[in-house]
Amino acid sequence: MALHFRAAVSARNLYRFLLVGPEGNFANRFLLGCLARFDADLVWLCVPDGRIQKAAQNLRSVTKWKNKVVFHSSGALTSDALQPLRKQGASVASAHPLMSFVHGSQPDLKNVPFALEGDPAAVRMARQIIKSLGGDAFVVRKQDKTRYHAWGTLLSPLLLSFMVAAEQVARATGISAKDARKRMIPITKQTLSNYASIGPAGAFSGPLVRGDAAVVREHLEALKGIPEAHAVYIASARAALRHLPVRNRKQLEKLLKG
Repeated sequence: MALHFRAAVSARNLYRFLLVGPEGNFANRFLLGCLARFDADLVWLCVPDGRIQKAAQNLRSVTKWKNKVVFHSSGALTSDALQPLRKQGASVASAHPLMSFVHGSQPDLKNVPFALEGDPAAVRMARQIIKSLGGDAFVVRKQDKTRYHAWGTLLSPLLLSFMVAAEQVARATGISAKDARKRMIPITKQTLSNYASIGPAGAFSGPLVRGDAAVVREHLEALKGIPEAHAVYIASARAALRHLPVRNRKQLEKLLKG
């Protein structure tokens, strides 16, 4: 299945128009309509969330959208962000890779999960494309999209903030930030490996598993001078009490409430 776009204007200039071009700028509309040709069966919009709907609005008149498929890649927005093109006859969907993409990193898409939501025809096409990329497609209901995005946020950016909180504790012990990062990697990798291979209950270790309230009390006291780490410790420990095997649960619950 071919996806292509031919234009006599540069991709950079077209991008600038679609994202920030003034709504009533006739010259830009003329360039977009006359010099750009959207003749593919599929258009996949990879633009910031706040600009998806405007891009869809600006694209309404550049081609006949009936029987075409349009995706966007937002994890937070539903396919309704493409409603202007849906009204023109396109089948639309959101196709979001559950993966971290940052400058300087190029993750392989093999086995990457893609969350799909939208019109049946568009979702079917997305499945085919993602399969060809080696990815793993799954469907998220429209009403669950925000929870899905919160899940992804916990998995990557907030996991990173957890690591930064741990780094602050290491610095308080006299370990530099650079050395802390280096020394945190082996235990972090092994924990994730254990989680993947034997599950969360089997991978869980430390004072909570043993029910060692005295050690937890000492930890909380030691972290009082590092408020963010103290709060993260309590929140994480409370989650462990609810979802992981823990001994001496009642005493630990009382301690963490205090």
